[in-house]
Amino acid sequence: MLNYVWSFLVLTGLIASALFGTMGTMMDSVFVTCESVVLKIALPLAGKMMLWLGLLRVMEKAGLMERLALLLSPVLRRLFPDVPTTHPAMGAITMNISANLLGLGNSATPLGLKAMGHLQEINPNKRSASNAMCMFLALNTAGITLIPMQAITFLSNGGMKNPYAIIMPTLAATMCAALVAVCSAKLLQRLTMFRSVPDDDAVDAPAEADAVPAFRPSRMRRAMIVLVAVAFAASAWLEFFPAQRAAFLQSSGLQALLDNVNAKKKESEARGVELQKQKDSPGAISSADKLEPPRWRKVMESASVLAIPVVFLIAILWALAKGVPVYEEMVEGAKEGFGVAVRIMPFLVIMLTGMTIFRDSGALWLLEYVLRPMLEWIHLPVELLPMAVMRPLSGSGASGLLNELILRPGASDFIKYTAAVMYGSTETTFYVLAVYFGSVGIRKIRHALAVGIIADVTGMICAITLGRLLFAGG
Repeated sequence: MLNYVWSFLVLTGLIASALFGTMGTMMDSVFVTCESVVLKIALPLAGKMMLWLGLLRVMEKAGLMERLALLLSPVLRRLFPDVPTTHPAMGAITMNISANLLGLGNSATPLGLKAMGHLQEINPNKRSASNAMCMFLALNTAGITLIPMQAITFLSNGGMKNPYAIIMPTLAATMCAALVAVCSAKLLQRLTMFRSVPDDDAVDAPAEADAVPAFRPSRMRRAMIVLVAVAFAASAWLEFFPAQRAAFLQSSGLQALLDNVNAKKKESEARGVELQKQKDSPGAISSADKLEPPRWRKVMESASVLAIPVVFLIAILWALAKGVPVYEEMVEGAKEGFGVAVRIMPFLVIMLTGMTIFRDSGALWLLEYVLRPMLEWIHLPVELLPMAVMRPLSGSGASGLLNELILRPGASDFIKYTAAVMYGSTETTFYVLAVYFGSVGIRKIRHALAVGIIADVTGMICAITLGRLLFAGG
């Protein structure tokens, strides 16, 4: 299914870029993305991977991971019946879920990759995702969030009066999404279309293919290929006739859409500069110093700061008590980190390239233009569509949209708060699938993508519903 999703993103983006005349800027963004994936995502992740995998190896050698797994075994046994209770995968899963729960962000990724590695060890079909892997991905794409700190930070920087008002609706939305994700994973794993493919079938496939005629696409697929080619050719033809393109965009109403998008971006940028000037002024600083944060916020911030140091303290002291050579085991575990980062680089580059093409070509705004009548008919705020589409695809893209929406002067408080709840209650599903499955060489992801999309849709519906109930009057 990822093949079709990625192809849709790229092909739609190419057509939109040819139509809007953004092909040059789009390709510049693509090359910048490729460079950023390696230098700003993969390499920093490699360093974190080395540290965390070293610590996890110490915890495994000291038997601490097994103790963690036994502590949560009543719950984990029901979610992962195929994984032995004392297996290291259970401890790694526990650590990953705890890190996500505390909102530790990128620190949770190495823990999740380690858990996927352990799950692959007991996976009978190495090329096909196991039920346990799909369930683990479901919990990651629909993880319960206690404090959505990044969304709160955006609201606070945007001058919103009560940015912490999104905590309870975000918690409720993520709980609903997690429950639906778990139930969906349990139900979909039983369907024949999502069955696990034995490795023997994958090995024998080329031999069987030699005995049958070459693959011929169906009529519908051929028609879709021709339609895409014609659409791109017609749009690219306008590249040689800019006057005709301008006339077409003006007559179709697309130019008004582009002008509206650019105007909103400029308003948001101006509002951001204005807020920054207010913060930099001496009066604003002195008044901000007088504000005393609530006690619960201090407690949560202290807990977040202490979480990782406490894990290090307990792991090292426990290992020393068990006679484990801490330094040597940390080094041995760290050796795995760079290799994992190198393995996931190709998946990151290709997936994020598709997302960049879709975002920077204008396809996202074209989708909003096409769906606007239907969204207005069902009373769904059109302003929230870009967030709903981008959030499962790209975290950086979604954060940019959220920040721009919060800083937009014309947007209502309902839209701003609801967008923040949507951001905090959903996950970058496609990014998570590409990284986690790519790290262990899984080719057939089975029902993992379907479960992730179901969880995202559930989280968004809950976010919009709670937003209407809590913020519509603001």
